[in-house]
Amino acid sequence: MKIAVLVKQVPDTTEMQVDKNTGTLIRTGVPTITNPDDLAGVEAVLRLKDKNPNIEITVISMGPPQAVSMLRELYAMGVDHCALITDRAFAGSDTWATSNVLARALEGKGYDLIVCGRQAIDGDTAQVGPQVAAKMELPQVTYVQDVKEMTSDKIVVIKALEDRMETIEMKLPGVITMLATAIKPRYMNIGGIFEAFDKEVKWVTNAELNLTKEEVGLTGSPTKVFRSFANQRSSEIEVLKIDASEAKNRIVSVLSEQNFI
Repeated sequence: MKIAVLVKQVPDTTEMQVDKNTGTLIRTGVPTITNPDDLAGVEAVLRLKDKNPNIEITVISMGPPQAVSMLRELYAMGVDHCALITDRAFAGSDTWATSNVLARALEGKGYDLIVCGRQAIDGDTAQVGPQVAAKMELPQVTYVQDVKEMTSDKIVVIKALEDRMETIEMKLPGVITMLATAIKPRYMNIGGIFEAFDKEVKWVTNAELNLTKEEVGLTGSPTKVFRSFANQRSSEIEVLKIDASEAKNRIVSVLSEQNFI
């Protein structure tokens, strides 16, 4: 069985700034980490591989060239293959354009299961996994907390809801998105660390995927950032003793002055 895990290298969001002209994140010089939900997905399929060594795990990441270092860490954890999708044409892609790229890279490869993190901490949209599933016309289960069983034709998972858990059986091939809350990733294997540097990270560019400029990058991204700004905080406090109606009018007035409404 073949499993693909979509993984993103993300900036440490405690040190992020926004480009005021483009509305995109400034990533240069910012420390990066492996997206936690994606890492949970890697661990979940490695546990399946522990039970069934015939499972073949391919990790796929879309990002800049420096994401290779992250992929080598995942080699050291035990995955079988790694691929990096990278091309300047993809810069500035929103979730829609990103899912265009990933779906094109995945199609026709015969994966039984595609695993994504629920969301990336630099965007928090939780859209890419479901969009990939929709574009590939595959069934999907989101907010997966644990994988209980996987056979050649089905997978059984635990899905987290706000007030309960659900056990769901899904036919394969399909897509799941994982939560980081219940799965602790394993450490890299010492021997695997040395072996990781000898393993190939396959590079995939748009020359291979052949997507148009209307499908990727800023041009292919329907999401537009109209205004971005730094949150201004003040220690000044004004206490008002007014009735509910006047309080409502005061709130609306303050929000209007700040251009929030």
